Amino acid sequence: MTRIPVVAPGSPAPIGPYSRAVWAGELLYLSGQTPIDPATGRLVEGDITAQTHRAFDNLEAVLKDAGLTMDQVIKVNVYLTTMAHFQGMNAAYESRFQTPYPARTTVAVAGLPLGASVEIELVAKH
Repeated sequence: MTRIPVVAPGSPAPIGPYSRAVWAGELLYLSGQTPIDPATGRLVEGDITAQTHRAFDNLEAVLKDAGLTMDQVIKVNVYLTTMAHFQGMNAAYESRFQTPYPARTTVAVAGLPLGASVEIELVAKH
């Protein structure tokens, strides 16, 4: 199978050897996005809610470049550096989707790239 990448110039450049997203048939697998401001290349300041919104802004830029919207997201994986951030992340998350919500997994991890507090990855279907 050939990987078909999505470039998404409105999202931050990858910080490693990976694609922002890759098509596999009708499924689009989006790499995890942290709250990096694409204009500065730095993490945004603010609480977990602000950081979660920035991560979703970055993901939406990738979806848009692929011709998709948040309504086509079927699975979300959320990584937090502490579950103490769950409530703030969940408030931002809820505002980004409509019911029925996508399937979701949320886990706490020991650390994230560049010291981010949240990273989010998606799977969407065309």
